[in-house]
Amino acid sequence: MAITNSKDCNLIFYTNPMSRGQIVRWMLEETGKPYQMEVLEYNASMKDPEYLKINPLGKVPSIVHNGKVVTECAAICAYLADVFPECGLAPSVTERADYYRWLFFAAGPLEAAVINRTLGFDVPQVKERMVGYGTYDAAVDTLAKAVTTHEYIAGSEFTAADVYVGSHVIWGQQFGSLPKSKAFQDYAEKLMQRPAYKAAQEK
Repeated sequence: MAITNSKDCNLIFYTNPMSRGQIVRWMLEETGKPYQMEVLEYNASMKDPEYLKINPLGKVPSIVHNGKVVTECAAICAYLADVFPECGLAPSVTERADYYRWLFFAAGPLEAAVINRTLGFDVPQVKERMVGYGTYDAAVDTLAKAVTTHEYIAGSEFTAADVYVGSHVIWGQQFGSLPKSKAFQDYAEKLMQRPAYKAAQEK
């Protein structure tokens, strides 16, 4: 394991550069809090018994904060926004409807639709009610409307939901898993100008 940053830090981030760990690294940079990063290798240190105690699936990213383990990108983003409220990365509790809605839409229906399409699987019409997204086109159209309704995904302010949803949109534009459209391109370009996004990419 390659270790960087302070060994005395109470926030440890397990990742690999070629993984969804990029989402969490962006979120960590948005908080501005110190963290220790451990880079794991596929089919090697990710499968070490020591790491499997943290994430039994042997995948990244994971974080350990004050001895508590959090896995899954959407959960990590929401967790970090909650434990560091002074960073302003979550709306007030009474204003979190859109925040939760789109954070978990991206983690559920959108990701399933995109991955199935990438794998070459299209849901038969008679089976559409069995999947959470119905059709790829329906999921994409829903997302396109969401990113153009407000300045950011949950309203007028940037939040942790933009880190997660935005990562899907940025990757979708870069790798072709989402259609090229003005709605997606404008949203992606706006987020890519954030200093924390740039800092995460440099790392």
